[in-house]
Amino acid sequence: MNRKLIEFKENIKGKKVAVLGIGISHIPLIKYLYRLGVDITAFDKSDENKLKDVIDQFSGMNIKYSLGEDYLKNLKGFDIIFKTPGMRFDLPELEEARRNGSQVTSEMEVFFELCPAQIFAVTGSDGKTTTTTLIYKMLVEQGYNCWLGGNIGTPLLDRIDEIKETDKVVLELSSFQLHTMKQSPQVAVVTNLAPNHLDVHKSMDEYVEAKKNIYLHQTGNDKLVINFDNDITRDFINDAKGKVVYFSRINKIDSGAKMKGNMLVYSDGKEEKEIINADDIVIPGVHNIENYLAAIAAVIDYVEIDTIRKVATTFKGVEHRIELVRELNGVKFYNDSIASSPSRTIAGLNSFKQKVILIAGGYDKKIPYDVMGEVLVNKVKCLVLIGQTAPKIEQALLKEIERTGKGKDIPIIHCDTLKEAVEKAYESSKSGDIIIMSPASASFDMFKNFEERGKQFKDIVNSL
Repeated sequence: MNRKLIEFKENIKGKKVAVLGIGISHIPLIKYLYRLGVDITAFDKSDENKLKDVIDQFSGMNIKYSLGEDYLKNLKGFDIIFKTPGMRFDLPELEEARRNGSQVTSEMEVFFELCPAQIFAVTGSDGKTTTTTLIYKMLVEQGYNCWLGGNIGTPLLDRIDEIKETDKVVLELSSFQLHTMKQSPQVAVVTNLAPNHLDVHKSMDEYVEAKKNIYLHQTGNDKLVINFDNDITRDFINDAKGKVVYFSRINKIDSGAKMKGNMLVYSDGKEEKEIINADDIVIPGVHNIENYLAAIAAVIDYVEIDTIRKVATTFKGVEHRIELVRELNGVKFYNDSIASSPSRTIAGLNSFKQKVILIAGGYDKKIPYDVMGEVLVNKVKCLVLIGQTAPKIEQALLKEIERTGKGKDIPIIHCDTLKEAVEKAYESSKSGDIIIMSPASASFDMFKNFEERGKQFKDIVNSL
């Protein structure tokens, strides 16, 4: 019996609750709260016309709405406020609500409070989704009843009644979700950290501090898995509360998940176990070797080595992550729409042995792009640019050309739409070439999210 859940249901019944943002995670949240007898007002910056399809899902439910540009002006007199992850916790309207006695929380914070099962959670700048998926698949393959949520899978709070103490929950968590967290998972994984989301976070320090909440509230019985090769995450051991396990692709470490020649191995400090040869892993790229090392370190106490091998030799990757779309007249098209930061695109480009035609650019998250210069010179034969960040990416290439004298023959093509970019890239190709959309930028200047961007890319490629 989940006593915390029983108390939650008793305490929230009849309460006046505000749900800020009617997005993917909040649609099931609103339906769940309504079933519990809550007085709900849904807030959203979009107007009623844009939200018609969503509002139709609440037909017959007594939901009140505050919509449009000034939607937060009515945020008064609520017992509980559920904020959407991308909303800053220190908005003046939220600060005033707190002063007036409102409890400000989030779907994920409440889920952590109520979840009876062991939680594995993954965060980082890159590799979160693949690592989360690997952990989930390994646990499922071992025979556990598992739930996948957070940034991937389905929102889980409305499924909390079905989750048992013997189950395993696997979550991908963003800095936005972690920013105000007061609880941490039993197994926490940080894949890496690099500048990201600086359009929302006030500084890199704030971004890192938000990520730290994935482990700062652990106990001595919990586990933290961190990347020894990353300068930022390596130092997390200094304020870790639980057992720390490193993973490393590059450095020699005494214990943890690491490389020995071409073999992925795990050592507990006494015994070393060979897991799998890197060549036998289906999904390409050194960054995916790192994702496997992180996942191995997370699940090694719960799954057998044969289970890990089976997943590694059969799992073909997650959609929008270096996903082969089609081959046309000898030209291969890859969809890497998930690459919303320079570091992610660098990893994608380094997955290929040959130079590629790169389609890049998108929404500007106010992060630096100079770091891309070297990989652009060495791995790109033609650069096709779209979106707000096109000038920054072009400048990164031009600076590296000026610095090294290499890459002067790389064509740079600017386009207004993704369709034009795909067509120009294909016109510039010949048999044997690789065209990859790996934007190094978020999607919000042209698309709702990276999934929509990836789907449109695939539709355009398949229509050629």
